[in-house]
Amino acid sequence: MLLVSGEPWIRWNWVGSHLGRIWDALLQHIVLTAIAIGVGILIAIPIGLLAWRYRRSRGAVLASTGALYTIPSLALFALLVPFTGLTTLTSEIGLVTYTLLILVRNIIVGLDGVPDEVRDAAVGMGYRPFRRLMALELPLALPVIMAGVRIATVTTIGLVTITALIGQGGLGSLILSGLIQGFPTPLVIGAFLSVALAVVADVSLNLFQRLITPWSRA
Repeated sequence: MLLVSGEPWIRWNWVGSHLGRIWDALLQHIVLTAIAIGVGILIAIPIGLLAWRYRRSRGAVLASTGALYTIPSLALFALLVPFTGLTTLTSEIGLVTYTLLILVRNIIVGLDGVPDEVRDAAVGMGYRPFRRLMALELPLALPVIMAGVRIATVTTIGLVTITALIGQGGLGSLILSGLIQGFPTPLVIGAFLSVALAVVADVSLNLFQRLITPWSRA
């Protein structure tokens, strides 16, 4: 249904009487995003490290994650529903899938950017590969990796809204409700809070990155 003509964009009395629903939708949006990013990082780290260490596998890994990233979200959810149903699991499988290309690529690029002279100095000091990775290479690659986390987080916040079509969606449920009813207030509130959440998440992660990588400010 199209939006009703002449209807104001926001009816504040509706907002006041539906604060609980709006808050629940916002919390669900945050939880869905946090789970997707957390699981995506846990999966991407070993894949990225292996692809970086064994360069022959890099093309196949990036091609695979890139292929997954190009699958239309609606098509992916439609393929998953017969197996996992209209559940949070279905939402998270799709959301995690879309984080992998960004996270894996940034892990590889970040580690590639570590200066060779730093590695040579670490080898000369007797650092074994695992210790060198944990003590030097990963910390130096962290700014690039965190940039990937920020991009993946902002992207995922936008994608979460689409999962409203399978009964999830967080703030997307407000947007979908507004579209179906031809009532713009929940649509505007859902869209505004989704954008605001993305901005807050990006700024917060940027501050966190600066906190844990003080050497990158120089």
